Amino acid sequence: MQKILSAMRRAVQDYDMIHDGDKIFVGLSGGKDSTLLLSALAAYRRFSPEHYDLEAITVDMGLKETKQEEMDALIAYCDSLGVKHHLIKTDIGEIIFEARKEQNPCSLCAKMRRGALNNEIIRLGGGKLALGHNADDVAETMLLSLLYEGRFSCFAPTAYMDKSGITLIRPFIYIEEYDIKSTVARLGLPIVNNPCPMNHESQREYMKNLIKDICKDIPFAKQRILGAIFHPERNNLWEKPSKNQH
Repeated sequence: MQKILSAMRRAVQDYDMIHDGDKIFVGLSGGKDSTLLLSALAAYRRFSPEHYDLEAITVDMGLKETKQEEMDALIAYCDSLGVKHHLIKTDIGEIIFEARKEQNPCSLCAKMRRGALNNEIIRLGGGKLALGHNADDVAETMLLSLLYEGRFSCFAPTAYMDKSGITLIRPFIYIEEYDIKSTVARLGLPIVNNPCPMNHESQREYMKNLIKDICKDIPFAKQRILGAIFHPERNNLWEKPSKNQH
């Protein structure tokens, strides 16, 4: 856990994520990333120079495959940390997979889940939303943007959302998925298995496997991708000269 806390603290400090008096809500899906993020932020409170309140919000998509005993264990874990847990019941799963029968549902699903989180945070008086995106997510998002949209882009470590007044923070951007998996297993944290039908068929899953394949031939490839993102000053991209330049 010390390695996780050290990397998280570095990200928090590098991008000025947490301020004294903040109210932070963890978007707690019950997956390995968000569950460990909750645990890490709860532990970080003990030595953080900034004092902040911590709560958790889970969006129940209404998928029948979700196991109640796993959700109960997650809620009990929040209680053990002294973290207030909020469960939002929705019919997002039914809307996407039954009513609309979306062929590529991931983007819409993410928007609807984020909207549910934002609405609950506003109802609770506002605050910051902490998301569990890790370093692998950073690399995958950049390649998704490059290959599918034709641009160099990635989500920001922190982002203020004008419409909701909520600030997003991503304290795990320096932490690789392997370290998260091993820490969760070692600590025996409760996990809610993802019942989404698209869990292993999305563009992101394809990109995750593509990076793994590339790293078989170029072992340091993922680190180079991350280095290019974390150090944009190193990038040497073309710029069209202005008409006044000769």
